[in-house]
Amino acid sequence: MDARNIGLRNIEVADTKICSIDGNNGKLIYRGYDILDLVNHSTFEETSYLLLFGELPRNNELDIFSKKLREARQIPQRLIMSLKNRLPSAMPMDVLQSSVCELADYDPNLDDDTKDANLNRAINLISKIPSIVAAWDRIRNHKEIVPATEEESHASNFLHMLRGKKPPAQEAKILDICLILHAEHSFNASTFAAREIASTRAHMYSCTGGAIGALSGELHGGANVQVMKMLLDINEPKNVEKWVKNHLDAGDRIMGMGHAVYKTTDPRSEVLSRLSKIMSNQKKTRWFEITEKIERITEKYMMEEKKQAIYPNVDLYSASLYHDMDIPMDLNTPIFAISRIAGWSSHIIEEKFAEAAPKPALYRPKALYVGRYCGPMGCEYVPMEARAASEKFIDSTSRT
Repeated sequence: MDARNIGLRNIEVADTKICSIDGNNGKLIYRGYDILDLVNHSTFEETSYLLLFGELPRNNELDIFSKKLREARQIPQRLIMSLKNRLPSAMPMDVLQSSVCELADYDPNLDDDTKDANLNRAINLISKIPSIVAAWDRIRNHKEIVPATEEESHASNFLHMLRGKKPPAQEAKILDICLILHAEHSFNASTFAAREIASTRAHMYSCTGGAIGALSGELHGGANVQVMKMLLDINEPKNVEKWVKNHLDAGDRIMGMGHAVYKTTDPRSEVLSRLSKIMSNQKKTRWFEITEKIERITEKYMMEEKKQAIYPNVDLYSASLYHDMDIPMDLNTPIFAISRIAGWSSHIIEEKFAEAAPKPALYRPKALYVGRYCGPMGCEYVPMEARAASEKFIDSTSRT
């Protein structure tokens, strides 16, 4: 197998109109719009509309869309009871995954797989996932659930439900920017998982459940948690250089550094770095200083020792930023899901209703078998009592 194809790297599996990444120049484009333009001028609600419908809203379209989002925030009472029956030690991503799948039980039109029905499901999921995450954090900490409001923005409402009080406007705006940055990223692992499941004609809740499972891994959405664990382990700026060099000398990777697609700085990282600095200065913490030093020392080491350029990705500064916003570390990845559901649902709909021919087909990649080879007719089954003495049962993985 060509080494470049491991993990489907550089393999084009489908067309998409949703997102474009220019890894060589550090550009991220949503539906034709540069991510930095959206960060400076848009909101998460408007960006979600763009991803779902393909165009920025006009006239009162955003007001109608936002109203639908706000009206769909409450989660079913029976789902709340399910959450209360979970062990408090349950991982938030596991809780979110099962809860999203359970939402299918409350969809009265689950058999309707039209585009309009799926757009309504997308709105439902974008609205309810923050409510599930916030409710679970309150439940596991033996606190009363804070009901969603219809008055606040998506980001502000989530922080309100999480904390039990309305957040400062600055923090709500910072989280809103984070949600825009994390909303979409082409065929990453979780999005591809969602599209692959959608190709079976499974409903959106199942597709999203699969995406959440993929996102939970530490090589994908779980990476920001690993970054924060690294920061806590280093603890002080004076410890950074020794810690980083020891890990790199041992052949370990530095979480938050490097990306499968970007060959230069991840544009999301630049924005998150600025936001992390703002919050760190405001809260008077050391986490931004440690993170910045990690970036600088890792880049220098890799260039001098390995002759390899390496740059920060989206996870490096989001970890310290969320920590300074007093968000529990194990909610970092669920917040990623709160945002990425806008992208996932857009891809699920695109997979189900592709305009170009051929129409979507079941994903079925081919594998190269490298297992045991016993000759052209395969291995011969030997009964248990005869295996120990049988030369035919000698374990060999080499080809003859």
